[in-house]
Amino acid sequence: QVQLKESGGGLVQAGDSLRLSCAAFGFTFSGVAMGWFRQAPGKEREFVAAINWSGSLTDYADSVKGRFTISRDNAKNTVYLQMNSLKPEDTAVYYCARSSRSYSNNPSQYNSWGQGTQVTVSS
Repeated sequence: QVQLKESGGGLVQAGDSLRLSCAAFGFTFSGVAMGWFRQAPGKEREFVAAINWSGSLTDYADSVKGRFTISRDNAKNTVYLQMNSLKPEDTAVYYCARSSRSYSNNPSQYNSWGQGTQVTVSS
């Protein structure tokens, strides 16, 4: 059974950092691309970052480029999202997802999702 479990969210102040983790279970983690998405209240889910199976290729939303870093440890079946210089507009529930194809910013290409972790950034 495929499972994705996010952790690391919390309440921080603007300018602080957080590192989200997503532990994967039930599939060959090293063979698939992974992504992070987020959803703020009243807004649609949006792409944050994606990484290919080896970690050699990444993609970011313009809004987080230069502040967030996606990485993975295939030995630990875990994907990470390092978030620096957090802003109040980064407040959202963050989800990790498994891609059914190559790494992508399109949520329709992701076929498994975690339950999310809340990130709240106060000003």
